[in-house]
Amino acid sequence: MLQMKPLRARVRARVRGEVEAHLDKAAQVYFGDPALSKIDFSEPAGEAALVGPDSVSWRIFKNPVTLFIGGVTAVILELAEPRIRTGVWENTTFRTNPVGRLKRTGLAAMVTVYGARSIAEQMIARVNAIHHNIGGATPNGVAFRASEPELLTWVQATAAYGFLEAYSKYAAPISESDRDRYYAEGQTAAALYGAAASPASRAEQDALFANMLPSLEASDIVFEFLSIMKKAEAFPQPAQLAQRSLVRAAVDLTPAPVRAVLGLDGRYGLRPFEGRVICRMARRADRLILRSGPAAASCRRLGLPDDYLYRGR
Repeated sequence: MLQMKPLRARVRARVRGEVEAHLDKAAQVYFGDPALSKIDFSEPAGEAALVGPDSVSWRIFKNPVTLFIGGVTAVILELAEPRIRTGVWENTTFRTNPVGRLKRTGLAAMVTVYGARSIAEQMIARVNAIHHNIGGATPNGVAFRASEPELLTWVQATAAYGFLEAYSKYAAPISESDRDRYYAEGQTAAALYGAAASPASRAEQDALFANMLPSLEASDIVFEFLSIMKKAEAFPQPAQLAQRSLVRAAVDLTPAPVRAVLGLDGRYGLRPFEGRVICRMARRADRLILRSGPAAASCRRLGLPDDYLYRGR
C-alpha cells in the first residue's frame, strides 16, 4: 500500500499532463481558425469599433479558450428556452453542422467587439434580416418569431453571461465594477441586434435570469447538443480530449437553477482535476499574442501596438 500511493500520484500527474497538452493544442487550433482570416480587422485604418480598446470586452474576447467554453454555455441556456430551442434546432445547421454554426457565431461576436463600426453594423444588419425570416411554433403550439425582442434579449444576455463568466472563472477574475462596465458596453450592439431590454448591469442580468427561469424547460435536445459537441470535430486529434473537458466546463458554468431544470447533474460537469488544468491553459492563452488575430489586428487599426491588450496584465 505504501508503494501504491506514489504510483497513483504518478498516474494522475501523467493524465493531467496529457489533458493539459491537448488543451494547449485546442487553443492553438482555435487561434488559427481560417474563418477569422477572411475578415481584415486592421481595416479601415483609424475607424473605431462599437466599443473601445480600453473596454472590458476587448480584454475578454481575446481569449479563445474561454470563448469556446462561454459559447457552449450560452447555447445551453438558449436551448433551455422552448421557442429559441425550436428556432435553433429546426431552422439552423446546429444539428448537422454544430461546429460550423458555433464558429459563425464566434466570428459574429469577434466582429461585434473588435471590427470597425461600419463592418459590424453591416454584419448585424445581415443577421437581423435572417432572424426576420425565421418563425414557427413550439411542440406545445406557442407561436414565435426569431425577431421578437424578448427572444433576442435572451440570446444577447446568455452570450454576454457565458463569455464573461468563463473568462472570470478560468482566465482572470473580473471585479464587480468591471462586470457592470462589461454589460453597459454591450448596449450599443444589443440595440443594433434588436435586443431592446438587454441587461446593462450585473444586477439587471441577475434579474433577467430570475424572471426567465419559470419559462425554461428540460429537453432531450440539450443532451443531444452536448453529445454532439463532445464528438464533433471542432479540434483535430488528439485535442478531442480537450474538447470534452471544455464542454464539461461549460456545463459547470451554467447557473445551478438552470442545471436543475435541465437535469444536468454532476455527471455532466468537470472531473476533479480538469478545472485546474483548464485554468492553467486559459491563463496561458490570455498571454499568447496572435499578431494575425482579431485583437492584435484591431489594435493596429487604431494605431496601437499588437501587445496593447496584454500590457500590465
